[in-house]
Amino acid sequence: MSAPRPAARGDDAVASRVRELLERDGWTQRRFAAAIGLDETKLSKSLAGRRRFAAGELVAIADVTGETVNRLLHGRDDARTHTAVPGGTAVHRDAPAGTRGALQTRRRILDAAWRLIADHGYHRVRTADVAQACGTSPAAIHYHFPTRSELLDEALRHNVKLAFDRQVAELGEVADPYGRLLALIDLQLPAGELLRREWSIWIQVWAESAIDPARRELYWDSYDRWYRSVAMTLADGARAGTFVPSAEGLARQLTALVDGLGIQVMAGTPGTGPDEMRAVLHDFIDRAVLAVPGTITDRTETG
Repeated sequence: MSAPRPAARGDDAVASRVRELLERDGWTQRRFAAAIGLDETKLSKSLAGRRRFAAGELVAIADVTGETVNRLLHGRDDARTHTAVPGGTAVHRDAPAGTRGALQTRRRILDAAWRLIADHGYHRVRTADVAQACGTSPAAIHYHFPTRSELLDEALRHNVKLAFDRQVAELGEVADPYGRLLALIDLQLPAGELLRREWSIWIQVWAESAIDPARRELYWDSYDRWYRSVAMTLADGARAGTFVPSAEGLARQLTALVDGLGIQVMAGTPGTGPDEMRAVLHDFIDRAVLAVPGTITDRTETG
């Protein structure tokens, strides 16, 4: 998790929202600290407004509670930030109105299904496997997700939420479009367990969408959020005179390049890896995106 900065103006509102979530869901501070992987003393200071929640901590809180980082920071899921808000069929859906226990069970099932599908493949994961992984019954799985196909759909929505939360938390204070674009790329690299699992889900959804037209609308809406985030950043840079004024065309090229390189990394293609992927993307940005190629290289290497 990234290091927190001292509490500042506006952090009281974030602390208040997190306290409300603890009260709503019946968490003790000790249990909640363990659930989000944070020292209890640090959590206590953050809840009291004496310490700012780090970006990674906000993502963990959003994941455990089912909220979005956008709501934690700004009070609304659709607040405008430096990254696009999910729309259409890609919006994360919690359980229908019901008990808090039912909501928590659904989240536990989805988390287990997401991990199993990412690690073993959609067609190899059985309902019984999900039930065993999250300590519930197959009947409970069917109650919340009547078909196995719905589990894959929700796994993709979970992917979208994870990426959205991560980007809102990390990019909010990166004012420079160039620095924000590089950070956005870094947040998408298939490095580490979490991001490799996200990429695994994406690749499986791409394959399923190629043969199942019924799944394409969800895929389009999900991918559109990532595409719009890149296009927004490129447009901001063009307005600032840092990037060339071709946001739409460049967004298509850059996202396609990310996709292709990511698949090579995930497939273990010799000579590829997250570092090599980053280098290729930075080279493309330097040559094709910067208004004056090469003008910022020295600044990023020495800064």
